[in-house]
Amino acid sequence: MGMWELVVVLIVGLIVLGPERLPVAIRTVSRWINTIKSVANSVKAEVNEELRVHELHTNLKKAEQQNMQDLPEDIKHSVSELQKAADSVKHSYKSASDAKKD
Repeated sequence: MGMWELVVVLIVGLIVLGPERLPVAIRTVSRWINTIKSVANSVKAEVNEELRVHELHTNLKKAEQQNMQDLPEDIKHSVSELQKAADSVKHSYKSASDAKKD
């Protein structure tokens, strides 16, 4: 929105709502906009994560089809990333089970 458009909106808001209710209305609209932005960012992050997981899954299938030999560099990277994730899960599971024993 340009400066003149913003001035016109504020003048119309001042006339319609009055000086007492205009600040409250501006705060309310501001909160709505911030909420919508945060929801949009959350959805965007979730979609990006799902796409990343899908790509890793696809690369793992390709690696399995090639019997894990002579893999392209991107597929090797995906396999190593999945291996690290599996190792971290094993490590955290082992740590939890060790803590339970004590």
